[in-house]
Amino acid sequence: MHPPPSPPPDWTARDAGWCLRTNRWCERGPVFALFACVSRLGDGVFWYLLMAGLILTDGWEGLRASAHLAATGVVALTLYKGLKRWTRRPRPCAADTRIRAWVAPLDEFSFPSGHTLHAVAFSGVAIWHQPALTWWLLPFATAVAASRVILGLHYPSDVLAAIAIGGLLATISILLGPAVAMALGLA
Repeated sequence: MHPPPSPPPDWTARDAGWCLRTNRWCERGPVFALFACVSRLGDGVFWYLLMAGLILTDGWEGLRASAHLAATGVVALTLYKGLKRWTRRPRPCAADTRIRAWVAPLDEFSFPSGHTLHAVAFSGVAIWHQPALTWWLLPFATAVAASRVILGLHYPSDVLAAIAIGGLLATISILLGPAVAMALGLA
């Protein structure tokens, strides 16, 4: 006789478990300092500096790339805010008292990670314009994504969904960007 089949895995519990395990890493000062800094830069500072740098180094082409990044950012912001209002998933630090928010969240809800969505979308578009930036942007975007879980602000599934959404948004933006630029007389 075979034992009864095991119930399907509880993904919510696994999600919270990963969050709890990585959240404890911040008890080590250097880990907290690194990911708090990355998270703060991911608030927008890094991306604004990137756009300014593109303009300074590439002139009109840099301005076009920066406008493309800004337009992608507006769509990303609208998309992630709408998804947060629709899903209303509590942050891990609000749902589990064992998970500490090591930095203050920018808003109330968890799904999807706006930092990650923007990091992936911006990185994709910027790399399309300047492939040499790959070596800087991929590690930074990865660190932003990791920081959100480690700092107790997001579940891993929030971050994975944001990676998928950000990647899709970057792809659509890259495919539509030239047509939109031409329609606006910018190409």
